[in-house]
Order: sequence, then structure tokens, then C-alpha cells
Amino acid sequence: MHSEFASSPTQWEVSLVYTASDESHSRCWEIQMLIRTVSILAPLALLGPAASAAPVASAATSPVRISIEDSTSGEPVRNTVHQAPVRGSASAEQGRSQGVDVLIVIDVSGSTREPSGVDVNGNGQVGFDPRQERVPPGTYPPGTSNTDSGDSILAAEIAAADALIQNLDPRTLRVGVLSFAGEVNPLTLQQAEYGQQDAWLEASLTSDFLQVRRALQNILTRGPRGGTNFAAGVRLAVTELAGLYGGNSDPRPDAKKVVMFLTDGIPSFPFGSSRVSDPGDTEAALNAARVAHKAGITINTYALGPVALSNPIAATEMSRITLGTFTPVQNPGDVITYLRSASFSNVEDVIFTNLTTREISEDVQLSPDGNFSGYVPVREGVNRVRVTALATDGSEGSVEFDLEFQVSGLNSRELSIELERIRRQNRELQILVENDRIQRFRAKQRKELKIEAEEP
Repeated sequence: MHSEFASSPTQWEVSLVYTASDESHSRCWEIQMLIRTVSILAPLALLGPAASAAPVASAATSPVRISIEDSTSGEPVRNTVHQAPVRGSASAEQGRSQGVDVLIVIDVSGSTREPSGVDVNGNGQVGFDPRQERVPPGTYPPGTSNTDSGDSILAAEIAAADALIQNLDPRTLRVGVLSFAGEVNPLTLQQAEYGQQDAWLEASLTSDFLQVRRALQNILTRGPRGGTNFAAGVRLAVTELAGLYGGNSDPRPDAKKVVMFLTDGIPSFPFGSSRVSDPGDTEAALNAARVAHKAGITINTYALGPVALSNPIAATEMSRITLGTFTPVQNPGDVITYLRSASFSNVEDVIFTNLTTREISEDVQLSPDGNFSGYVPVREGVNRVRVTALATDGSEGSVEFDLEFQVSGLNSRELSIELERIRRQNRELQILVENDRIQRFRAKQRKELKIEAEEP
């Protein structure tokens, strides 16, 4: 490895050549990385959303690009504890795209009124199905399937989509929302009308995220209904993302196009009974996915709960066909955390290493657009810090910089904010560390740090 400093004392160019190993496929490959224009970081404030950062752009030729934000103007970083905030962005795009268009596709079928298993509305009580619990007769009205509608699967889907949007940067991303279900004839249990519309555009692709968040609340207000028509949801998503005739969104040919597909079931329409998943229902969904793939659209599917996971052929194949990801969510309420940790930058994890104190920090919040923020353990004085990013294809990239730290105090409000941040991240990190790839990545970093420490 060699480092070549640029004219600015806070910027440098690092060229790395190394061999990465893919343990799952027992193969190795050489990766050439070029990382430019990296600046020493310090916080704009004690805390703040990663999307508010204005990171310096890194070289477009690097498979894994990392840029670190610098707002210190040469001043030391100060904190009441020996932790220094670090912010920046990472990406591992193959080729150069002009922004990202994300369409969130939400299942609003009748089954989404069931309990999600978490306290979505934060009222201190978790809704449950009294038919599956031992409760005194007459406690709830007959037919009650969820004691708190604010904790339904639909409520969890909406909360997850809202959390995702709050983590995005409107400068580079547009977001839209559509819902899908399937109107049912109560007598035949088949479609109410031939050729009926089973998917609805709630918000066109836009950088006005407030508009999209209002659309999400409108979906929740209307509530669940009908069957489950995967194909209708995918077809409408293709129309909007590809800018086809009949769509309401302005096309962006150079943008990366992504669908976040949330469902708690399996396709039951457009064929046969709404209570049965016919082979034609699945095939219709897969045909729509093939069209999406030809249009350059990636579909990431999230299967929520036992029904969706009982026979997830459609969800898994839709993601496979379009080169997306399939995420099984055993407890539907956990989709809030999963969606918040989604990535459109092809980066799975970011960690900080203090090479001076030989400490590693996994306390890093990675946003879907690749922006990250977190804390690295430091000592007073100058610390050498390394930021390392893991890409979805197993490749890695890292940059190093010097950070000067001084101890200072926090007021009561700042301390309260910090404690709440830690509590919020505990559950998110618990889910993330279960990922085998991330575990191997972090173990590798610890091993390398140990080897470096043993070298003379």
C-alpha cells in the first residue's frame, strides 16, 4: 500500500491492491482500489442525520469508494467521553448512475390487519390475536384478530417505509409509493371484476419526501382489504420506474431503479380464489419480474411472517430474476429495522478502527444511500483512524486519517439525546450482527488488527 498526499493537508489519495477471499465459494480475486479526496472528519453537531452531510465525492473509478466529511476547520474534536463522531459516505456501484429511484410497494391485503408482534404505535401495549391466547370469554368482540390495530402488520409496513425515507438523501434519491391488494367478490371469493385494478399509485417518484410520508399515512388510514396480487404491484412499479405510457413519474434513464416489495403473504390473484395461491398467480408475478429485469429494475423482497414464509417461491424468485435480495422476516414487526438498514449503495457494513489505541468500533449507523455516522474510541491527542467498508460482493475498501481529540462536557439535553440514540441502535445492531457475512467481515478486521499489533 502507498499513500500520496494531495496539495491540501487534509486530503490524500490512497491506492490499495489486495486479494479478497470469498469463503462461501472458495475463490479469490484481485481488486484494485483508488480512493481520492478524503478529509479529516468532525461533527457538525453532537448528533444529526447522516443525510444532512455533504460528503466530498470520491473517485468514480474505485469499486469501493469512501469519503469522510470534514467540518472542523482544523479544530480538535471534543466530547465528554472518549468517543469521537465520524461521518461520511461509502458506495460500491458498478458503473456510474445519476441518482437512485426507489419505489416502495406495500401489501395492503386483508391479512395485514393481523398483529405484527411489536408496539408499532408506541402506546405501551403490543396488539395480539385473542383467538390464539387464553383470555376470558367476552373480553373482546367476536371475530377480533388484533387487539390493537395500531400494531398491525400494515402499521409495521408503513412505519418501516417511513423510517427508510427519513434515512434517505433527497439530493440524490427520489422515492415513490404504491399499494397492492385485490378486490374480492364476497360470494365467489374471486376477483370482483375481470381485469380489475389491484395496484394503486399513492405517490409518484419525487424528492419531496414529506409528500411521500403523507401518502403513507393515507394508506394506513384506509386500512387493509382484499386479496394479494403480486403481479399488479410489480407491473405498476415497472410503469413508474421505467417511465412507460400511463405512468405519472418523470423518467430518469440514468438513475438506478429499485423496488422495495413488502408482503405478508403469497400471491392469490389474479386467478382463482383469493384464499388459494394458484400456479398462475405465481407465474404472473414472475412474468412481471422478468419485465422489470429487462427494464433494469431491481426488486428487493421482504416476506413478513409465517404465511409469507410458508411458500415464498414468488418472493424469492422475483428477487433472483431481477438480481435483488430476498429478506425473510420471521417477526413482521422487525421489518422496521430491516428496511431502515437497507442499502442502495451496495455497501453492507462500515466499521471504524483506531489504529493508535488498537480498538474497533461497530457503533456505526449505515443509511440506505451509503451515508454513515458513528463513534470511534479515541484518546486525547492525535489518533490514527481507519474507516473500512464491506461491499455486497465481498470486496472491501478503507481510508485512514488523523483525528485530534479533547475531552469536554455534555449538557443534560445532549446527554439525553445520546442515551436515546444508544437505546435505539441496540436492537438494530442485534439484528445486523446476525448476518454471517458481516460477522466474517468484522472478525477479519479484528484478526488483521491483531496481526498488525504483533508486527515489529
